[in-house]
Amino acid sequence: MSKKMAALVLAWLAGSAMAAEPLTGCADEADDRLRLACYDNAYKRLKAGNEPISDAQVDAQVATSDNQRESSNMSKIWELGPTDKRNTFVVRTYLPNFLLPMHYTSNLNRTPHSPTQPASAGNQDYRSVEAKLQISLRAKIAEDLLLPGADLWAAYTQHSLWQLWDSGDSSPFRSTDYQPEMIYVVPVPEKFGKLPLGWNLRMLQVGFAHQSNGQTDPLSRSWNRITLGAGFEHGDFSLQIRDNQRIRVQGKDDNPDLVDHIGRGEVIMAWLPGTSTLGLTWRTNYDSLSRGSLQLDWTHPVFVDQPAGLRWYVQLFHGYGETLLDYNHRQTSLGLGLTLFQF
Repeated sequence: MSKKMAALVLAWLAGSAMAAEPLTGCADEADDRLRLACYDNAYKRLKAGNEPISDAQVDAQVATSDNQRESSNMSKIWELGPTDKRNTFVVRTYLPNFLLPMHYTSNLNRTPHSPTQPASAGNQDYRSVEAKLQISLRAKIAEDLLLPGADLWAAYTQHSLWQLWDSGDSSPFRSTDYQPEMIYVVPVPEKFGKLPLGWNLRMLQVGFAHQSNGQTDPLSRSWNRITLGAGFEHGDFSLQIRDNQRIRVQGKDDNPDLVDHIGRGEVIMAWLPGTSTLGLTWRTNYDSLSRGSLQLDWTHPVFVDQPAGLRWYVQLFHGYGETLLDYNHRQTSLGLGLTLFQF
């Protein structure tokens, strides 16, 4: 059905107190075929009633229709459209929140070091099987900032490697990284975001992030960065591309070669075909494929009839930088566990 027809239906139903079926009933219909049939029936009643509608009313309804494109997964996550907005200071999840009580590392880093920090003996009794924990939250602190529909977000992520099974050493946390960040998200209008082969450019991002492990010398590691990114979608498949520009610090640098190992670029792919989800993250420094990392994340509901509830979580990592302490240490790890929450 054309936008002109939809606009006529909208204007007639809004102006007629005797309308048999409100348009909201059509708009709320999830099935595309049933929704179209609902609009067609409303249009037939319109023609039968011969209600006069001005050109101004039609133009206003067409403009409204243009601004109410169908929401996508990325639009819902980042609140890109008018119908997706949830106001400011509403806390939401950001990166995955999970607990992996079984996390195996092929090559445990027992002597962390960097060009400016001497090797640390560490704890030689650390076990290769431990737990991995991640908590990640965000909140929008400004809506419609500078550009139409653009929002400013504040986020915080913390992930830890926990020697859960080493009761002899009181199950210490082997490594914890802290990452606060600010993210400015600009939605791309649909008419500008259309790409070949059915792809859509949904958003542009610019952000600032600080990441550190909160340790004292010789285990201290940290870096600051400016992030530039773009988000794309094609049906159930999404793609985010980011470039991290490191901000150099004055004076002592605990990890001057960090970007050489973990990479500057990120490609984040996600596939949501149904109840399961699959994600792949590739980090690269562009110069050498032997550096950077690959990470695969898979989830599936514990209870199939509750897809938004507790989920199984599997994570496979290979390369450099699973933690800041391991930024120049190559390893492969496999974690099994559960998501903690998602809202």
